[in-house]
Amino acid sequence: MRTSWGIPMMQPQVAGDSQDSAAPEGMARFSHVEKIDANDEFIRNAVDQADLPALMATLAMITGDTAMLAPDLKPPTPPMMTVIAPQGGMPKEAQEEARRLAVAALIKFRDSGQQVQATPPQALIDQCVAYLVRGDLDELRPLLEHELGITRDMGAPAWTLGDVAPNASFRVAVIGAGVSGIAAAYRLQQSGVDFSVYEKNDEVGGVWWENRYPGCRLDTPNFAYSLSFAQKPDWPQQFSRQPEIHAYLATVAGSAGIRSKIRFNTEVDAMKFDQARSCWTLSVRDASGAVTQEEFNAVITAVGILSRPSFPDIPGLGSFKGQVIHSGKWPQDPQLAGKRVAMVGTGASAFQIGPSIADSVSQFTVFQRNPPWMLPTPTYHDDIRPGMLWLLRHVPFYGRWFRFWQFWIAVEGRLPLTEVEDDWDHPISVGRANEELRQGCLAWMAGQYGDRPDLLAKVTPDYPPAAKRMLRDNGAWAAMLKKPHVELNTTGIEQITATGIKTKDGALHEFDAIVFATGFKASDFLAPMTITGRDGRELHRDCWAGDCRAYLGITVPGFPNLFMTGGPNTAVVINGSAIFSSECQVEYAMRAIGHLLASGNKALDCKAQPFTDYNTWVDAGNLKRAWGAARTTSWYKNSKGRAAQTWPYSLMDYWNITASFKPADYEFTR
Repeated sequence: MRTSWGIPMMQPQVAGDSQDSAAPEGMARFSHVEKIDANDEFIRNAVDQADLPALMATLAMITGDTAMLAPDLKPPTPPMMTVIAPQGGMPKEAQEEARRLAVAALIKFRDSGQQVQATPPQALIDQCVAYLVRGDLDELRPLLEHELGITRDMGAPAWTLGDVAPNASFRVAVIGAGVSGIAAAYRLQQSGVDFSVYEKNDEVGGVWWENRYPGCRLDTPNFAYSLSFAQKPDWPQQFSRQPEIHAYLATVAGSAGIRSKIRFNTEVDAMKFDQARSCWTLSVRDASGAVTQEEFNAVITAVGILSRPSFPDIPGLGSFKGQVIHSGKWPQDPQLAGKRVAMVGTGASAFQIGPSIADSVSQFTVFQRNPPWMLPTPTYHDDIRPGMLWLLRHVPFYGRWFRFWQFWIAVEGRLPLTEVEDDWDHPISVGRANEELRQGCLAWMAGQYGDRPDLLAKVTPDYPPAAKRMLRDNGAWAAMLKKPHVELNTTGIEQITATGIKTKDGALHEFDAIVFATGFKASDFLAPMTITGRDGRELHRDCWAGDCRAYLGITVPGFPNLFMTGGPNTAVVINGSAIFSSECQVEYAMRAIGHLLASGNKALDCKAQPFTDYNTWVDAGNLKRAWGAARTTSWYKNSKGRAAQTWPYSLMDYWNITASFKPADYEFTR
C-alpha cells in the first residue's frame, strides 16, 4: 500500500538501520542518511545555510508539524528573471521564523529517536506539496508524484512480461549507455523484457564519459539533473563537475545490475526492419572490427546529440602542424603548459575550458565569431555549503524534497522570458520580458567589464537573449580575458596555416596548439547509423532529408517499433533538464511496448496524421520563442533554418503528451 504521493510505509535507511526497502530495488544506496548526533549550536549553524522551502516541507512530513507550512512562510516563488530569487522569494522575517522552527524541529527530532512517520496522512502530504507549488494539485499530481518519488518508483512499468504476455519471446536493443540508455535498461529490466545494450565506448556515461576537458561541469542545477529512480541526496556542488556526474551514472548502472547487459566497445552501424517478420536486424561491430547480425523486436536509441564532434569549415583545417584538440575528444595529457594556445569558439565548452587552462599556458588567444549571452550565476563553481550538505546527509528525505523543489521552479523556468510578442519591434529582443532579461544580462556584463570597455563591446551580443544557448557565468570568463597574456580576437578567421591562424585582416597568429571548442553535429540525429524501415526507406535519405522530425520526438512513421530518446525537438533550452525529457521518452516507449505485448500484436507504426499535426504544433511554438524567431544561426537550427532541436513549451506540456500511450495514433501489425 501507499498514499497517492508515493509516501513510504517504512522509514528511509538510516545508518545502523537494517531496512533498505524505502528505496527502489537496487537503488538502496541512494536513500542512505546518517543519524543526527550534532549539538544544538551545530544544528543552528547548519540551518543558517539551508534551502528553507524544501527543508520546511521535509520537516513537516517527517514530524507531522504543520506549523512549518504556515501561510506566511510559504515561498511566493516569483517568476524567474535573470537571477533566481533566493529562498523562493521568502521575506526576511519569514526566513528568520522558518529557521527558528526548523532548528527546534531538528533538535526535537534528534532527541526523540529520529523516527519517521510510517504512514503520513494524505492531507499532510498534500499540504507539503501545496506549500511549495502553485497551481491545481489535482492536475499536477501525476507529474509531481513522479518527481517526488520518495520511495515508490512511479516511473516503473505498470506491467511485466509475465503478466501481459508470459509466453512471448521479445527482445529490445538499447543503443547507447549514457543517461537515457541507463534509464531504458533499468525500465526494461523492471518489466522482465530481455534486452541488450550496445555502447561504443568502454564505459557508461555517454557525454559524461567522453567529455573530459578541463572545467567540464553541468550548467543545469545538479539535483534536478538526476534520475527520478536514483536520486542522490548529497551532490558536492550545485553544478557538479564531470567526474562526479560520471561516478553517479556508473554507480546507478552498477546498483541497478545492468552492467552485465552492456556490450562495450560495440557500435551499431546499421539496422533494417524486416516487414515479413516484424523485427529489426542490427549490424553490430565489435572492437575487433567483426560485424554480426542480431535480431530484436524493438529498438530504443539513446545515442544523444552531443557525441559527434563538429569542426568549422575553415580553409586549411588539416594543414596545421601543431597539436589539434577538440573539446569532445580531449586527450588524457595534452601537455599545453607553457605553450602558445588558440581556442576557436566561445560556446559552453569554451567557457569552461578557457578559465581552466589559461593560467598554465604562455599565450592564449580566443577566436570568437559571435559572443554568447551570459546568465549571471555567481555560485556556479561553488561547493554546496557545509551546513546544507550536512542536512542533506542527515535529514530523511531532504534530498528528495530539495530535488523536487528545484524541479518545480524549473517547470516553467525562464520560458516566459523568451516569448515573442507580435507588436514588439526592438531590433535585439523579441518581447518585453525578453528585453528585461537582456537588460539584466547587460547590467551583469557591465559590472564584469566596466573597467574594460573594449572587451565589453566585444562580448556584448547583437541578437536576442535565448536565440542561442545562454551560458552560466560567475565572472571567471571576464577575469580570464583581462589577463595580460590572453587575447579575445573577433576579426574572423580566414584560414588555418601550418603554423597557426590567419585572420581576415591579414595577420598571421602562430601557435603550438589549437583547441576547437566548436560543438557537435547536433542536427545529425542517429548518425552515422543507416536505418532502413518499411518499403526500403532509409531514415536520413528518404524520410528526413536534412530536416529531422518525430512524433513526440520519439517515433517516426514507417519505422515500426523504433523509439528515440533525445529525438528532434525535445531539447529544453531555458527550463528543466534533459533527464526529465529522457525519462518521459523512455517511459512512453515502455507503455507502447507493454500495449504491443498485451494486445498480441507484433509491430506498431506511427500514423502520418498525428505525426504531421504534432510537428505543426511544435513548429508554431518554436516560432513564438526567441530561438525560433530570431534571424540567427545556432545548433538549435538545422541546415534548413528550422528549430529542430528545441522544445518550445513547458515541461508540464511534455509530460502531458507523453504520460499515456494512445493506440489510435498507431497502426498495428499482428
